[in-house]
Amino acid sequence: MIRPAALTAIAATLVAAGCSTLSPQFHYPVTAKTDVVDNYHGTVVADPYRWLEDDNSPATKAWVEAQNQVTFAYLHALPGRDIIKTRLTQLWNFERYGVPFKEGGRYFYSRNDGLQNQSVLYTVDALDAPPRVLLDPNTLAKDGTVALAGLAISDDGNLLAYGTSASGSDWEEWRVRDVRTGNDLPDHLQWVKFSGAAWKKDGSGFFYSRYDAPKPGDALTGLNKFQKLYFHKLGTGQPADELIYERKDQPDWGLGGSVTEDGHYLIITASQGTDRKNRVLYQDLTRPNAPVVELLMAFDASYDFIGNDGPTFWFKTDLAAPRSRVLAIDLTQPERANWKELIPQGADTLGGVGVLNNQFIASYLHDAHTVVKVFSLAGRLVRDVELPGLGTAGGFGGKRGDQESFYSFTSFTTPGTVYRYDATTGQSTVFRAPKVAFDASAYDTQQVFFPSKDGTRVPMFLVCKKGLKLDGANPTLLYGYGGFDISLTPSFSPSRIAWLEMGGVFALANLRGGGEYGEDWHQAGTKARKQNVFDDFIAAAEWLIVNQYTSPKKLAIQGGSNGGLLVGACLTQCPDLFGAALPAVGVMDLLRFHKFTIGWAWCDDYGYSDNAEDFKWLYAYSPYHHLKPGVKYPSTLVETADHDDRVVPAHSFKFAARLQADHAGNNPVLIRIETKAGHGAGKPTAKQIDEKTDELSFLKQELQILALPVIQP
Repeated sequence: MIRPAALTAIAATLVAAGCSTLSPQFHYPVTAKTDVVDNYHGTVVADPYRWLEDDNSPATKAWVEAQNQVTFAYLHALPGRDIIKTRLTQLWNFERYGVPFKEGGRYFYSRNDGLQNQSVLYTVDALDAPPRVLLDPNTLAKDGTVALAGLAISDDGNLLAYGTSASGSDWEEWRVRDVRTGNDLPDHLQWVKFSGAAWKKDGSGFFYSRYDAPKPGDALTGLNKFQKLYFHKLGTGQPADELIYERKDQPDWGLGGSVTEDGHYLIITASQGTDRKNRVLYQDLTRPNAPVVELLMAFDASYDFIGNDGPTFWFKTDLAAPRSRVLAIDLTQPERANWKELIPQGADTLGGVGVLNNQFIASYLHDAHTVVKVFSLAGRLVRDVELPGLGTAGGFGGKRGDQESFYSFTSFTTPGTVYRYDATTGQSTVFRAPKVAFDASAYDTQQVFFPSKDGTRVPMFLVCKKGLKLDGANPTLLYGYGGFDISLTPSFSPSRIAWLEMGGVFALANLRGGGEYGEDWHQAGTKARKQNVFDDFIAAAEWLIVNQYTSPKKLAIQGGSNGGLLVGACLTQCPDLFGAALPAVGVMDLLRFHKFTIGWAWCDDYGYSDNAEDFKWLYAYSPYHHLKPGVKYPSTLVETADHDDRVVPAHSFKFAARLQADHAGNNPVLIRIETKAGHGAGKPTAKQIDEKTDELSFLKQELQILALPVIQP
């Protein structure tokens, strides 16, 4: 085993010093080690790669360039890469639509012709009328790295407030466009993050949330604290915006504003970190200088505003209902004793709820796939909405009196098909159905359930070719997330289709920590219980092996963000269980994540290393801290991006540096660092294709896959 020597000189000098031979095939850049240590409650913890946290330093930039040279030289030389990229380009090249919505008599929807880097926003006066381009983000940057990050249409349909993000950053700039002329107005807002826009009923302006401008050099790493809610009056400069609500005593509160459909109330939601619980306040917009009124301030549950009937507010809540229910609160008598339950908690997890055709339309998760039900405003079940199959449906937006809506339906082998829903009859008709050049009938999707380490029953979707031979020799890609109440449901992915065509099995495990079975399921994978998530994922891998779908040398694991943490933790805990690993934009240093951008908010799921009790479990599974010298790790392609200001790339930098230093095998452990990209949102199509080409080429090589996807004529 040959590893980089322990070096302590200046980082920039060391990066430039040369390469250290790890195997006959790989020459990784030497990464400097320093003597940085921290004392956590009596435990001394070394952090030799702390210097890589400085994204502005010349040494870090040189390290990034050196790592990318090694990684891309390897990836671009892999056999079959050109064929994989050609096939992925074919699979990506299909027309796809966003779900239409209606404002002021106009319809709005997005469309991508297939290979456009960003989808284009269109408007039409009637569904059968020729569409008109309203906003084309592809014209904002030649390389497609400026994305539409948010939009809001005024009540009369004449004004578009829209936010754009550059190079994948969470920071957004907001502008206003006249829908009738297609021209931008002078309005320009900066330092907006984690915010939408909510127009006043009269179109005079909109509410939005922002942070103070960061200090020079801190835009991508500095902490995001003290979010404030403003009103922007149309035609005025941002310094003149009216401060609606702030809490100088609560730096961690995230503030969002929405306006009721009748224009009567501003609803203010105060969140705290990533906890589902929130607070709700409101302001009467019909009264000049009306005060902000505190309505729900106990921070005892989640309260998602659905709509209102005059002074009666409807909320979806998990108060005394971990799978959620619908309550009505009358502002004239808001005491808890007067609350009325309209839709009780059911066996399935209640997700989104809207009001359409003077009825509630509610989306549920049943074993991680969508079920939709319609209720009267009194809570009586009217009907189940018949969906096209077992998959994921999303949409059903609209106003209270609307009799039509739209939704998208997708599955692992069905690209997103948009349906028009008639709320009076309950019938669905196809609005737009994409055509993708592959044979969906050649593949089977099934759902299985397996026991985790503690006996918990965990679901998993499996997708593979019909008639698959269960001989343990099938290359298998296991995907997971397991955190922050986020549910993984069936969805279409061109790269997964290419994987299936290569003879691969795709497995998606619905781990604890997610929201598939409500708040209890989420909490079972947080803080001191976070190891449950890793145990679930490991149990999924073992089930696939025991049931002869695959074997360790043919099994790859993949996840991004919190899923990157999942992959990092599992490959350090069970390095012999996997043949390859693809951790993307992962939270790899569980002792310092809270020191950057919005990382502090994740303490609700993870804990806080400054707390002695929390430190114990964080240190017990933090991937960066559990790499060990002399261990042969799976072939690993760490993925991150230079503009990721959600999970800063230092997590991946430090993890990859230590992995390369400790790894005892000849198989590759590489880091792929995307430039002009962020955490994932808004990534141009061209970059997505390149990224997936590299991933599949890496897996083909490391899992010794012989088959290639078939290029269509």
